[in-house]
Amino acid sequence: MISVLSFLFIFFSFVLYGDKSLSLTDYKIKRICKKEKRESICIKNLQDKKSILQKGNKIEIPVIPYKR
Repeated sequence: MISVLSFLFIFFSFVLYGDKSLSLTDYKIKRICKKEKRESICIKNLQDKKSILQKGNKIEIPVIPYKR
């Protein structure tokens, strides 16, 4: 019984908040790109990736290893 309720809770949370959690706002994109050398290229790339994600396609995300 508890597993069914927890499954339903998780399922409905994905349905309600799934589309809002994936994309960045324009303000966040500009804030991230302020640190970059070429700000306009960074903004264009992130906006392109955002539109691809919203269409439902996959994007490649580079993984940077953590150094201690």
